[in-house]
Amino acid sequence: MRYLLPSLVLVALMAMLLLRGYVHNEIDSDQTGARPPVDQGTVPEVIRKGGPVLDTRDPKKPEARHVKDKHVVITFDDGPDPKWTPKVLDKLKEYGAHGVFFVVGSNATRYPELVKRIVDEGHELGLHTWNHPDLSYKTRDGIDSQFSRNQLAIAGAAGVHTSLFRPPYSSFAYAFDDASWPVAKYVGELGYLTVVNDTDSEDWKRPGVAEIIKRATPKTTKGTVVLMHDSGGDRTQTIDALDQFLPDMQKRGFKFTNLTEAMGYPSAHSPVTGVELWKSKAFLAAITVSDGITDVLTYGLALVGSLVIARFGLMLILSFVHARKVRKRGFRWGPEITRPVTVLVPAYNERECIANTVRSLMSSDHPIEVIVIDDGSTDGTADIVEQMRIPNVRVVRQLNAGKPAALNNGIRHARYDIIVMMDGDTVFEPSTVRELVQPFGDPRVGAVAGNAKVGNRDSLIGAWQHIEYVMGFNLDRRLYDMLGIMPTIPGAIGAFRAEALHRVGGMSEDTLAEDTDITMAFHREGWKVVYAENARAWTEAPESVQQLWSQRYRWSYGTMQAIWKHRRAIIEKGPSGRFGRVGLPIVSLFMIVFPLLAPLIDIFLIYGLVFGPTGKTVIAWFGVLMLQVVCAAYAFRLDKEKMTHLLSFPLQQILYRQIMYVVLLQSWITALTGGRLRWQKLRRTGVVEAPGALPGQRREEERWPVG
Repeated sequence: MRYLLPSLVLVALMAMLLLRGYVHNEIDSDQTGARPPVDQGTVPEVIRKGGPVLDTRDPKKPEARHVKDKHVVITFDDGPDPKWTPKVLDKLKEYGAHGVFFVVGSNATRYPELVKRIVDEGHELGLHTWNHPDLSYKTRDGIDSQFSRNQLAIAGAAGVHTSLFRPPYSSFAYAFDDASWPVAKYVGELGYLTVVNDTDSEDWKRPGVAEIIKRATPKTTKGTVVLMHDSGGDRTQTIDALDQFLPDMQKRGFKFTNLTEAMGYPSAHSPVTGVELWKSKAFLAAITVSDGITDVLTYGLALVGSLVIARFGLMLILSFVHARKVRKRGFRWGPEITRPVTVLVPAYNERECIANTVRSLMSSDHPIEVIVIDDGSTDGTADIVEQMRIPNVRVVRQLNAGKPAALNNGIRHARYDIIVMMDGDTVFEPSTVRELVQPFGDPRVGAVAGNAKVGNRDSLIGAWQHIEYVMGFNLDRRLYDMLGIMPTIPGAIGAFRAEALHRVGGMSEDTLAEDTDITMAFHREGWKVVYAENARAWTEAPESVQQLWSQRYRWSYGTMQAIWKHRRAIIEKGPSGRFGRVGLPIVSLFMIVFPLLAPLIDIFLIYGLVFGPTGKTVIAWFGVLMLQVVCAAYAFRLDKEKMTHLLSFPLQQILYRQIMYVVLLQSWITALTGGRLRWQKLRRTGVVEAPGALPGQRREEERWPVG
């Protein structure tokens, strides 16, 4: 179930996009244009010298008939079109004329209301295929597919089937050749009349109103089939021509009728009922939904693009300003902090890591006391620390109650007014504590976020997280620092003013992201939260997809819980209101909404590669990628990291981002369905040592039980 719901959402999303591509003429299209003529040896003379209405339903007696004298069958191809078809219908209605609309199925699905209006106003419909290919290039199965989809669209829109058909790129009966004639014969076998024309207005060339009328007007009083268009471009000249052509021909005694009336045949329309009708309507409904979803995704993509540019632009600018500020010669937060501080190390079953963690603290160049809070470990974690016999390291044992409870217990035992918190799988450099506590020289500072770095970065997943930590976390923290809305003090490395901790009630157990929760509480109390770039901690990151999934699922869900918990800050006054109206929206946008929309860039890349326009899609995607590469390279430069890890950056964007997306999607689903998530803990191997990393080994997941 962990992967099922997010996977179903992704499958449904791709299905909607595929349906849109299928409907909107972006797949299975054969826009070859007019085909050069070939020999006519197989075309019967009765066809080549006959009229525009081909009846090949009896293959032994094919006929090409004319319409009745003094009858004009005015036909319109390639619609319906939302702009021009209503204008054509208005003109026909104005002059009491009827005609035949040969509709393209993919257009009919977009504008079913126009198809229905055509039928309701007494006009006839004809098939013009699904997406306007030259059928001489199609197999019989291909022709069947074109017709069935075209009929499905018409039935869903107007509740009828039609027996009329006009081939794309057709002209006159005498133009049938050995390539197009087999199509006409096969269409007759399917029960259709093939309709070409007597006069071609060539309105698609836009030759001028007078020329359109001249080409459409028959030379005699014989009946005629006139070809015009209600789609495919600017049809202003067609509309103006109708305004003259219709009344002029009526004055000459011509009658504008449907084809079957002009031929003396039964109506071309047959009603669709029962299962066939419901199937057609379901088809149109699915297309309507897919169009709506695709439109939303398109707007979402535009939003993502804007956010990507704005976010990375803002990160680059404010990160540069932050670096200039804190690296300026002589920069000080205030008086130097030299007094001892307390370091809290909550631990549950950390026997593989705890010794490295404590040893790293013993190398600190700042005076500290260390309190290891053993949260009911069953693997001898506390015994390992006690056997080390280090004077300024104390062990506090408690029954298993969870990480927030362990930290609160440690706060109660702390002797000093500055409290550093770290995870039991993390190691500090000798200067880390000193660098971390210096911002407390500013009395307004209540908490400090350190620079968490991935120690086990030699695996592919480790390298991807290394990129994420350097670019996504630490570059973000510079931005948040400058905006005064730091959302999270990382559990791996953070420092707090004890006074501020007591004022907010300590670490809360209300959420699974106690670090984010406490940070937001500090903002609401009016404390500054800042970032210390030189306070580095090396942590052991997950090395398997399962472990990564578990960790980020908790992070994402916990962040949502924290945002929801502090939502009242939006309407409050003072520092709380400022954070609520500035910080919460930005944090929600960058940490919740933006990551959820980010995969649209990759989805539309696939969509563009399959359906086109391929070139523009690839250029746009690489443009976004290069912008991210620039930001990543700048982040690595600020952190003095080797650029070699960025070689895997494109692959990270393609694969790793999708994992994070599905994790976040699952968090949304859990939140919206009212699900609950327990604390989860990763079993560590203890491979990380300061100041670098050793090759990681396989880890297995176990829960951090509560109670």
